[in-house]
Amino acid sequence: MADDSNKGVGRGLTLAIVAAVLVGGAAVLYVMAGAAFKPASSTGMKAVATGAMAKLQETTPTPPPPATFVDAEGKTLRISDLKGEVLVVNLWATWCGPCVKEMPTLAALQKAYEGKPVKVVAISIDAAKDTDKAKAFIATHAPLAFYQDSTLEIPFAFKPPAPGFPTTILFDKAGQERARLSGDADWSTPEARAVIDRLLAS
Repeated sequence: MADDSNKGVGRGLTLAIVAAVLVGGAAVLYVMAGAAFKPASSTGMKAVATGAMAKLQETTPTPPPPATFVDAEGKTLRISDLKGEVLVVNLWATWCGPCVKEMPTLAALQKAYEGKPVKVVAISIDAAKDTDKAKAFIATHAPLAFYQDSTLEIPFAFKPPAPGFPTTILFDKAGQERARLSGDADWSTPEARAVIDRLLAS
């Protein structure tokens, strides 16, 4: 009887340990999944992300990926090369309806910050065969410049990745990612300027 009792206690202890490990593992996964995003009160950016910017997610300050893209002349660049300005990095394609829809608002945002350290970096992820089409499209949205990543390397180099389009990723002047927005948005609004102004002040 004593042996049976001891076996029962042993089984109970084993189950308790397994349960604790499972709960602990779930907690670790939860923390890892949320580690890229900061609570709304962390820097105050989310507090001004209302209206047109309601989908904005504040992120843990992270350096940009080393992945490369090219400008209109074919010069190879990295996001880190542009450090020193607030960067609005937009991943888009001509075949992406929401991307096409929001591009005029990104052009308006760039115009609103003329002469200030704010740069909209609209990176086309169109295939190489569609480069001319993408260039022609951007040319109708001055003052935006043309950039391209025909290899689709950049979207998956971000942590976490940004596989959906459009995705807009915001970097502060120190070159750290501070927020991102998945899907299209109206970047010509006062709400968008409030977000950029917060980055300029940080």
